[in-house]
Amino acid sequence: MAPIPYWRLSSFYLFYFALLGSTAPFLALYFDHLGFSSARIGELVAIPMLMRCVAPNLWGWLGDRTGQRLLIVRLGAVCTLASFSLIFVAKSYAWLALVMALHAFFWHAVLPQFEVITLAHLQGQTSRYSQVRLWGSIGFILTVVGLGRLFEWLSLDIYPLALVVIMAGIVLASLWVPNAQPPGQHERASGRGFLKQLASPGVAAFYICVALMQLSHGPYYTFLTLHLERLGYARGTIGMLWALGVVAEVLMFLAMSWILARVSLRWVLCFSFLLAALRWLLLGQFADHLAVLLVAQVMHAATFGSFHAASIAFVQRSFGARQQGQGQALYAALSGTGGALGALYAGYSWNALGPMTTFSIASVAALAAAVIIAARMNDAKY
Repeated sequence: MAPIPYWRLSSFYLFYFALLGSTAPFLALYFDHLGFSSARIGELVAIPMLMRCVAPNLWGWLGDRTGQRLLIVRLGAVCTLASFSLIFVAKSYAWLALVMALHAFFWHAVLPQFEVITLAHLQGQTSRYSQVRLWGSIGFILTVVGLGRLFEWLSLDIYPLALVVIMAGIVLASLWVPNAQPPGQHERASGRGFLKQLASPGVAAFYICVALMQLSHGPYYTFLTLHLERLGYARGTIGMLWALGVVAEVLMFLAMSWILARVSLRWVLCFSFLLAALRWLLLGQFADHLAVLLVAQVMHAATFGSFHAASIAFVQRSFGARQQGQGQALYAALSGTGGALGALYAGYSWNALGPMTTFSIASVAALAAAVIIAARMNDAKY
């Protein structure tokens, strides 16, 4: 087997998911620090997710059409840094909404195209995907623990600067990555080919379940930090709890090649959805008990780790070489649609209905995904 640029690929995932580790736990906390209500916080957090509904499909089509995926990744990284830097100009709701929309339009161009590049480098060694991707989880852990401690010592006013530093790391990592094209990239592109593959049994159901899974994560990514802080947990402890979930995710990534060789994608996905339904109930009703909270965070191994690895494998198996970018982009776009709807409903229901009901709605969404995937996906193919 040909050698792969392991550390170059891994460094990009490290910085990319370090950025996610700085936004998922702390973005809502920063907006709360600026004095916004829960409804406005939900809207601001939803904006990047809404951009994820549009941007990946546009950039995915362009990547499949031109084959210039690495150029798209590099331009996306530079424009993400430049557009987010506008946050230093003003802190009004309208200006922050603009900054969220602009930087997310470019940020969400990056990962789907980079996933295709990674899989192209891993031809014949696709089981190593999880070994590369786990460095993204490590980046998330380092950032969430480090910033959690930092915000105990210093004001949240330094938060935008921390994000800019991480975004600069993404730019540098993108310049270090060598290009690669999936086999068949130079074949003639066909929009009808993509739609035909999308209509295959189980594929549409999979994408619906992707949206439901991300919708169920809405309260988690938008309000978990605030929820735990108001239950009396220190910010450093909260950072460690976020990190625990990602450590469990890393361990799952290490095991995924072994698991996928023995268990069908259908049942890996179904199991992930069922554990997500249970996890949200635990977080909504028993988060004041540290032991239960620890168990719920370990479940991140399934609700993100096994779910994401199985989803990437599903998309790769379901689409041809010239549709890989569009397939990954649709995965990102529907993740964004579900995530945006989740952030919006969580923002509006958090104060009106309370954390318990908000997380219960999330649990129902995950359970619905489990039922759909069990009923509609064919074990013989996946």
